[in-house]
This record gives sequence, C-alpha cells and structure tokens, in this order.
Amino acid sequence: MTTEKATFGAGCFWGVEATFRATRGVTNATVGYAGGATKNPTYEDVCSHGTGHAEVVQVEFDPAIVSYDQLLDVFWSNHNPTTLNRQGPDVGDQYRSVIFYHSPEQQAAAEKSKASLDQGGRFKRPIVTQIEPAPTFYPAEDYHQRYLEKRGLTHCAV
Repeated sequence: MTTEKATFGAGCFWGVEATFRATRGVTNATVGYAGGATKNPTYEDVCSHGTGHAEVVQVEFDPAIVSYDQLLDVFWSNHNPTTLNRQGPDVGDQYRSVIFYHSPEQQAAAEKSKASLDQGGRFKRPIVTQIEPAPTFYPAEDYHQRYLEKRGLTHCAV
C-alpha cells in the first residue's frame, strides 16, 4: 500500500483529527503545528500567538481508497472557511483555515476546489482559506493525539 500526505488547518485540531480518522481510506492522522517560524513549538508557544503556527492535522491516506479531492470535501464540510482566524468559540491565528499542499497536484486541486466553492454560492461570504506549500510539520504533544477518542467523544462541544 502506498500512502500520501495531506495537511489541513480548520480550527481546533482535536475535532479535525477525529473527522479525518473517521474517513475511509485515511490510515493515520496526527495533530500538530505548521506554518510558523518557531522550531519545535509547544502548545503554549502556539497559543501565545507569537509563533505564526496553525493547529493542523497531517493526514496519511491511501489514494486507492480515498482521493485528495474527497479529503478536500471533508475539509470544506467540517469548518467555516469564511471566518478569518476563528472557528466557533476559538479565536486566534492558530485556528486559521489553511491547506498545506505536498505536491503541485494537491496545489492545483486545492485551488480549483476553493475557486469552485467561492463561485458556487455555498458560502455567503468569501472563503479566506490560505493555500500554501507544506512547511515543516511539528507533531503536537502526546496528550493532544487522539484527544477526543481518549475521552470517549466524537467531536468538540461548541
């Protein structure tokens, strides 16, 4: 089995991780930080808003079972991509909507998907999701991994 990686930021990473883990064809999902300047940031560093990192989920998937386009559909369907640096009650640049692409094909698919949604009228406001090359990914602390699963939950309470 050959797997590929996809990296998404869509607010608090606990719920995003649980959503992707439940997606058929996803072989692993790891919460972490990406997109900032600080090396090896901690959760406290990221929450201080001085690192530039977003809370993200790095997804490993089997493209023979789930396509990158299908993962994009999961991403768009599970957060509000029109709110800048905010998802529900969570506010801050670490909660920004972002797609970090790992290949030119992922970049093209993400840009096409975003443009289609923006033009399709599904959202009343413009999509603010950033689409950027995948930077260094820093896994979050162990206590954040499978956080909701460890607590018997399936999603974050809003």
